[in-house]
Amino acid sequence: MKPRLLSTLFFLSLVSITGFSQDQTAVRKKQFNLEDGVAIDGYDPVAYFKVNKAVKGRKDLAVYHQGVTYYFSSTENKEEFKKAPSKYEPEYGGWCAYAMGAKGEKVSIDPETFKILNGHLYLFYNRYFTNTLKSWNKDEASLKLKADASWQKIYH
Repeated sequence: MKPRLLSTLFFLSLVSITGFSQDQTAVRKKQFNLEDGVAIDGYDPVAYFKVNKAVKGRKDLAVYHQGVTYYFSSTENKEEFKKAPSKYEPEYGGWCAYAMGAKGEKVSIDPETFKILNGHLYLFYNRYFTNTLKSWNKDEASLKLKADASWQKIYH
């Protein structure tokens, strides 16, 4: 191949990758559970895994990842997230896992009501005498399959 043709092919593939990345960012901004661009109501996604509890993050320890901002409670957690963001991001864009499985709907969450399952963070609605984590636990396998399918339809 001629150098000019190779340069052109390289440029076109670069433009295509950049376009995909921008499209992905736009989809995440639109479909994820965000408040002013911030996920999990400002809670630290790494803390769920490290201390098994919800810990409020700090605005001065923020990371912007593909259209979504996450807050962290420590520099260590922030750096840990930056190494492997997908490991710590909540399932279903941070929407209630139960609602995603039961009805295929995006429902807000209580960041302090969560479950770590097979290395993934699931968040749940818990207000007005309704704790959806309890309902999720009663039929987890079925609800997870349905939630996975529903999220695929919404997100892709």
